[in-house]
Amino acid sequence: MAATADKSKPFIPLSGIAKDGWSTETEATATCFCGAVQLVFPTEGPGLIDTFVCNCYDCRKITASMFASNFIVADTHLKHARGRENLKSWGQSASIASGERMTNHFCGTCGTLMYRVGAAWPGHSILRIGTVDDFSLHETKLRPRVEQFTKDRVSWVHGVDGAKQVEAAFYKKATKL
Repeated sequence: MAATADKSKPFIPLSGIAKDGWSTETEATATCFCGAVQLVFPTEGPGLIDTFVCNCYDCRKITASMFASNFIVADTHLKHARGRENLKSWGQSASIASGERMTNHFCGTCGTLMYRVGAAWPGHSILRIGTVDDFSLHETKLRPRVEQFTKDRVSWVHGVDGAKQVEAAFYKKATKL
């Protein structure tokens, strides 16, 4: 998004082949690259729990990048607009900091990771900011508030300005989100 763009208005560029993303003051869509899966999520509390960047090794590997930009939504507020039947899942616990199973839910057609569900945080889903259709939300309501696993951050990334910096996991197992 251009630095001069008006971030107070929705900005939904062509990114992938779906053309039906939207946002309102209280809800927005997140869509996979091919458009087969679309979620509707809240853009404010109580359904929007938090926003964060994670530098852990798992997030690096699962995103094929050096960090993941995420937001946590209460499952009671997450809606599957389409494609729930197209979601595939896979999970494991061997490399998860909490020691609990983390299950990944991704589009069975294009492979986009739509969200993760951690057994250590029941009732919550971790969505990817990059799947959100309204790019203005990336810099406003979904701007990361926390950056975790900073001890594992690559040296050529300097962190999220204004975010709380935490060396390890910020969201501890069995704590209220």
